[in-house]
Amino acid sequence: MSSESESPSIFSRIVAREIPATIVRETDRVIAFEDIAPKAPVHVLVVPKTEQYRDVVELAAGDPGLLAEIVATAQSIAEERAEGEFRLIFNTGENAGQTVFHVHAHVLAGGLKE
Repeated sequence: MSSESESPSIFSRIVAREIPATIVRETDRVIAFEDIAPKAPVHVLVVPKTEQYRDVVELAAGDPGLLAEIVATAQSIAEERAEGEFRLIFNTGENAGQTVFHVHAHVLAGGLKE
């Protein structure tokens, strides 16, 4: 494990309820909560509870069922909040905008903010 993985990610701390978040959905393996700096009227993060995967490429290779659960959770949230229409974004790598190296999906809907 890299040194970045030695301490819990901010998302693991949200899962553990050490950091508050507006949780909108939770299952045994996934948690979804509102982004604190939204880029659209609907901006929810869908995060697996495990820190095992740094990005979506690792997740797809290691646990495609968990990736499918993330996508299904995103769709369900979009159905409730945006008539089922949404963008699903996974940033992979620092140069692509990934700042937390605990895989997560951004669900964006309702038009983008400038």
